Amino acid sequence: MTETSPGVVIVGAGHAGGTVAALLRQYGFEAPITLIGEEPIPPYQRPPLSKAWLKGEADADSLALKPSEFYAEVGIELILGVKVGAIHPAEHIVDLSNGRTLSYATLIIATGARARALSIPGADLRGVLSLRSAADAEALKAALGPGKRLAVIGGGYIGLEAAASARALGAEAVVIEREPRILARVACEVLSKFFTDYHRARGVGFELNAMVEALDGDGGHVSGVRLADGRVIPCDVALVGVGAPPNNEIAAAAGLECSGGIVVDTHARASDHDIFAIGDVSHRPLPHYHRSFRLESVANALEQARQAAAAITGRPPPPHEVTWNWSDQYDIKYQFAGVPFDVDDVLVRGDPASGKFAVFHLTGDVIQAVEAINAPAEFMAGRQLIGQRRPISRTRLADTTVSMKEVAA
Repeated sequence: MTETSPGVVIVGAGHAGGTVAALLRQYGFEAPITLIGEEPIPPYQRPPLSKAWLKGEADADSLALKPSEFYAEVGIELILGVKVGAIHPAEHIVDLSNGRTLSYATLIIATGARARALSIPGADLRGVLSLRSAADAEALKAALGPGKRLAVIGGGYIGLEAAASARALGAEAVVIEREPRILARVACEVLSKFFTDYHRARGVGFELNAMVEALDGDGGHVSGVRLADGRVIPCDVALVGVGAPPNNEIAAAAGLECSGGIVVDTHARASDHDIFAIGDVSHRPLPHYHRSFRLESVANALEQARQAAAAITGRPPPPHEVTWNWSDQYDIKYQFAGVPFDVDDVLVRGDPASGKFAVFHLTGDVIQAVEAINAPAEFMAGRQLIGQRRPISRTRLADTTVSMKEVAA
């Protein structure tokens, strides 16, 4: 039997889904709200999973987006440990894995992304982990400690953060990357070299230009990573971080337009007028760059939650933001803003050897993106200038005796 609800149903109780539910109430939305999540715990912050959670400095309660009693207090029905099996846009209903069928006036899809699995022998061994959820982080934390060996397959930010956390816990760590450098897909060569050197100085090993051929096991548990050149990198646990495709299968099956994510407009509305998609699952416009792209960040989840909540409640749309993200590794605060589309030059401000510098990606004299290491002023001013699309003086930008406030002026 279909349960009738004239309100909003939100599929996905991550950062995006939890935020939009709270914003709808904050914006005065009075109709029913139902928030559906696959995990057994309420919405929580995910970035600390590879850092504070692994090191035992955080748990589900400390990372919760809202206190557990919040949802009942504001009239948000929270359905946890349940998946949505199908969406039926014509009937305005969703089928849940527990047998329930819910109707909606407006649907918000916030199903996020999943860790890409390896299609190689041994990928199903115990101890081969990913890091997308609190349960993943708990399993990885239990496997780390003095005398343990972590092999990270994929040299992206999450893998590097996990390697740093492993070293803090006394475990050995090695990063295995098929490209000639780590962060090849998401950062410039200056940043790749900086992070490689920084991690190596703290005991992390690297295998670059290394193709993983199989995972070896002992008694059903992973014992090593076998490379194409025949070498085996021994390990007690293997963390796979080789990308995160969007969870847009139910949207595609429902006939929504998808292209590397659910295609949405600047209000986060999908091809069906009564359906929105927000967060990692969406393929969204980037007005500053006159194109669309799929972003994976908390900042994007928050921005699109504001867009959807404003559209649903009839509020003016929020201003377009310059996308940004961050990574914490050891004592490094790495912040970056913008996307380096159509860049013709890279300018380094400061000395990487000092551990405080910024890399600006330029098209002509216009900043497209900035990557900042322990340089908050460069990050903040850079983000502002990206949004303004205003030419700057490269000479002044490169001169660290000229403040970023003066550069921006």
